Amino acid sequence: MIDLRFLRENPDVVRASQRARGEDPALVDALLAADTARRAAVANADGLRAEHKALGKKVGKASPEERPALLTRGQELSALVKAAEVAENAADAVLDAAQRALSNVVQEGAPAGGEDDYIVLDHIGTPREFDFEPKDHLELGESLGIIDMERGAKVSGARFYFLTGYGALLQLGLLQLAAQKATANGFTMMIPPVLVRPEIMAGTGFLGQHSAEVYHLEEDDLYLVGTSEVPLAGYHSGEILDLNDGAKRYAGWSSCFRREAGSYGKDTRGIIRVHQFDKVEMFVYTRPEEADAEHRRLLAWEQEMLAAVEVPYRVIDVAAGDLGSSAVRKFDCEAWVPTQQTYRELTSTSNCTTFQARRLNVRYRDENNKPQTAATLNGTLATTRWIVAILENHQQADGSVRVPAALVPFVGTEVLKPIR
Repeated sequence: MIDLRFLRENPDVVRASQRARGEDPALVDALLAADTARRAAVANADGLRAEHKALGKKVGKASPEERPALLTRGQELSALVKAAEVAENAADAVLDAAQRALSNVVQEGAPAGGEDDYIVLDHIGTPREFDFEPKDHLELGESLGIIDMERGAKVSGARFYFLTGYGALLQLGLLQLAAQKATANGFTMMIPPVLVRPEIMAGTGFLGQHSAEVYHLEEDDLYLVGTSEVPLAGYHSGEILDLNDGAKRYAGWSSCFRREAGSYGKDTRGIIRVHQFDKVEMFVYTRPEEADAEHRRLLAWEQEMLAAVEVPYRVIDVAAGDLGSSAVRKFDCEAWVPTQQTYRELTSTSNCTTFQARRLNVRYRDENNKPQTAATLNGTLATTRWIVAILENHQQADGSVRVPAALVPFVGTEVLKPIR
């Protein structure tokens, strides 16, 4: 949730952010009204409590003649205090709901608009020109015996799959390489739970506009995570962190689950858009003033991993309307997919400033030893979808696929060959 003090001092900035996202600026006024009402309710309750307490002191010193009237007034005040506290709690609930309805304030410089209004920041590598007709990743995966969609559907339904043989080793190699790079850059590796409580899922902002994409286990009231960002964000919930020695960096290795609601008929072929995949996700807690620099570092680490798998890609500055509710700025790295003649997202890194930490009550102590709300950031370091770009960009005329040199030690071969 956004900082109420910032909202009071900069309502027009927040309205402009809402418009840039394509969201309702009237939510700003609703939150301002709820904030004013809540402060009035608190002031009223505090005043009545103070009056009731002062009256109690008078009763002890009152004469027998004065005491009955004071006791009667005390009973009246007691009833007024209870009613004021009910009103205060109701105002708190209205304020909380209004605050949670508002997305984070988009960072200045982020493009306005929707999904197609991104800005390309850089191109790295040149898309390959083939002297043969390239196959798509699923045709390659099936001929190499490393992707089995048919049995995945038989066992679990549409958009599930098996990675078999070298396919499994290829994914494990990607994730292991990501884990090594994360550790070398000061991240603590984590294998987090993939089921989380509602307050943790809500705290990261995934139960708002993205709630339809989340799997919910009603009997247990737990949610399957779509990214290890969620449990890592909850890891320090309710804590005061020591950030005197710099940011706290974690890298979570987990399976991820997404319902992909609303995407039926889109990217149904192969493993581009599936219900389950594995990922190594970077997550950082830092001071708000250091978040922008940390965001650039996360992007640089993602680019190191992309260089290791030797695929051409571009970096885009994602438009405000395509940001998640928690993010103020997001950079995606998109790899070239030859058979689609387009770029597809492989990594994403978001600066969430204090939005998630305020919901989850994650703080640090400033130079005056005063608790302040921390900033959080996240970024993809490797995921199952990378296999698509690797297979298509490194395929050869005979149907084989060259394994990027950095992955050969994990996969155990330099070339994946057709099994038939």
